[in-house]
Amino acid sequence: QVQLQESGPGLVKPSQTLSLACTVSGDSITTNYYGWSWIRQPPGEGLEWMGVIDYDGDTSYSPSLKSRTVISRDTTKNHFSLQLSSVTPEDTAVYYCARVFRGMLSGQRVYYGVDNWGQGTQVTVSS
Repeated sequence: QVQLQESGPGLVKPSQTLSLACTVSGDSITTNYYGWSWIRQPPGEGLEWMGVIDYDGDTSYSPSLKSRTVISRDTTKNHFSLQLSSVTPEDTAVYYCARVFRGMLSGQRVYYGVDNWGQGTQVTVSS
């Protein structure tokens, strides 16, 4: 059974970098057919996909967050990480890590459907 667990500070000051890690158990982050994503939900709003790192380390980001987002991984620890720079109070949200299905369409990678979720971690941006 795959389990994902987010970790990181719950409070970040404006203009700083938000850093979270997701530890995966029950599967390897180098397993084919899956990507490993970060998704967030601001208070009172819907889910927002932030980006994904694939089994081979390839990354893809939401266009609206691409300039501020880096997703990386440590295969020796079987975890992947999120860094979001220059945060503002609008980045306050519950942050989730998730395993997502990955397929191919016309030679391009496509990600669809969340297979497993972490429990989520609240991050507040405030001075």
